[in-house]
Amino acid sequence: MHGVFIDANGSLGDIFERQTRDGDPPVRVNRNADITPGEIPATLDGAEIAIVDHTALPTEIARACTELKHVVFLGTGARSYMNPEELAELGITVHTIKGYGDTAVAECAIALMWSAARGIAAMDRGMRGGNWLREDGMQLTGKTLGLIGYGGIAAEVARIARGSGMRVIAWNRTPKSDAGVEFVSLDKLLADSHVVSLHLLLNDETRGFLTAQHIAAMKHGVIFINTARAALVDEAAMISALKSGHIRHAGLDVFNVEPLPADHELTALPNVTLSAHSAFRTPEANENLIHAAWEHCRRIAAG
Repeated sequence: MHGVFIDANGSLGDIFERQTRDGDPPVRVNRNADITPGEIPATLDGAEIAIVDHTALPTEIARACTELKHVVFLGTGARSYMNPEELAELGITVHTIKGYGDTAVAECAIALMWSAARGIAAMDRGMRGGNWLREDGMQLTGKTLGLIGYGGIAAEVARIARGSGMRVIAWNRTPKSDAGVEFVSLDKLLADSHVVSLHLLLNDETRGFLTAQHIAAMKHGVIFINTARAALVDEAAMISALKSGHIRHAGLDVFNVEPLPADHELTALPNVTLSAHSAFRTPEANENLIHAAWEHCRRIAAG
């Protein structure tokens, strides 16, 4: 049994090769991070395992990969790139990786929150254009942070936010408890939070979860942070709320179309801070990610 890392960028490819051990199944690293879906069958060339970082694997393309039995997706959001149920019908199992970048993503969410509160990105853009922009920011100490979804990333966000003097409340789809965090109804979270940070997994039940009605129920002047998945949110309603000022500022790391088109409406809004789906990109998280990918490959090869 052998595999191919189909879309490795330079750093992930280096880490993958460095973590190889004696006795590991053979895995070829394809260092073409811009591979198209149509190139996947030829790139796999009969491999049973595909390691995928960011490339879409449509079901009709997977059908042409006649020997493919396993996809190791580097992250949790495989559904944004492929249909696991349809692949299962073809005899292909999709493996995902959780927990590798909880701290990295949490730190990005906190960074977006602080940047949004103080307008740092807008001031930076203005000063580079010769404008001396000064506006009152939001002081976050003593404010309420509401976390929608409470897994490993949200728990890290809560830890950091509580250390900076914020009150943290949370809502989760199933009962949870954590010291120092108050679990409340979704309605109360939306009404009470000065900052709302989204941390749900994307699936058929959560797609479009944050509706226009939910956004309208948020506190006026709220800061909204999304490092989860864009498809969780009614984008049109979010943009409308940004334009009206109901949402004071949004910090976004994820988008419905990636890379985000230069002419996308979000790029023209001054009260949005944009991050290029890079919340999980740190050397520490990359090491964890590739280690977990190799463990999947070893387990698969061992049967």
